[in-house]
Amino acid sequence: MADSNFIDYVKFCSRSGSGGAGSAHFRREKHVPKGGPDGGDGGRGGHIILRGNSQLWTLLHLKFRKHVIAEGGKGGEGGRRKGRDGKDIVLEVPLGTVAKDAETGEVRFEVNADGEEIILTSGGRGGLGNDHFKTSTNQAPHYAQPGEDGIEEWIVLELKLLADVGLVGFPNAGKSTLLSSISAAKPEIGDYPFTTLVPNLGVVGYRDDKSFVMADIPGIIEGASEGKGLGLRFLRHIERNSILLFLVPADAESIKEQYGILLKELEEYNPELLDKRRILAVSKSDMLDEELMNEMRADLPEGIECIFISSVSQYNLDKLKDSLYQAIIE
Repeated sequence: MADSNFIDYVKFCSRSGSGGAGSAHFRREKHVPKGGPDGGDGGRGGHIILRGNSQLWTLLHLKFRKHVIAEGGKGGEGGRRKGRDGKDIVLEVPLGTVAKDAETGEVRFEVNADGEEIILTSGGRGGLGNDHFKTSTNQAPHYAQPGEDGIEEWIVLELKLLADVGLVGFPNAGKSTLLSSISAAKPEIGDYPFTTLVPNLGVVGYRDDKSFVMADIPGIIEGASEGKGLGLRFLRHIERNSILLFLVPADAESIKEQYGILLKELEEYNPELLDKRRILAVSKSDMLDEELMNEMRADLPEGIECIFISSVSQYNLDKLKDSLYQAIIE
């Protein structure tokens, strides 16, 4: 994980700028010995702003930025001159980035549109100059407002991948092999659990130059919703997928049982995931003959489309792509 370019979690200290102080200045010119108060307002402190960028897919560029500090506003001046506002700091983030309070875990907002700008940490307001405080009974106020302090807080940014199809399955179910077979993605493939340690995205070509995006999510194990295995770290990526493709190998002891466990983990993490369209693919089916497939169909879960496939022999991959694309456009 340390040498991976895919970073979907960063934590940093966000400090906005303090507002500038108002000025307690009096107009003093030749022939105008008592010109009255003319102190200007202080400038606003700089904001910390998140901006969506559709060209980014990772938070890698923020990984080593532990402190983000905006500029403070300048003080007001005589002649009702307002102080300069502090310079804002704009952090470019991928679409699907969620901002949270690091201490409470409270979700602040989610950036979903390219070019969308949302203030993460607001700068302090500038103080009012003494010109604002003159009255009929106090025509020469010698005071002005100080600037408002900036805010310092610890922020967590989490990324949820956006894809049309999310691959869901236990470790070593053949998800990476499938993705590499039907797209140009080249994820690491091995015959041992947890080969995939970061999500991989692949663009799947379809008929008539159409395409859709598939995400290979690192394998789920029983108890993942409680933090076991890779746990909650990657379950959040499934939330932004339109279709969930469950992958269970043909040599599983019970396809129905494995599918039920996967479904239970998703439900415990977020019950709304069960509202998404689901398709079940039985991988590694090149070892089966037609008679054995017919026998296994009796043990398949009900209420979900099931397709026997083989990524190695390309068996039924076109049929799978047909089903996925049809589900996407419906």
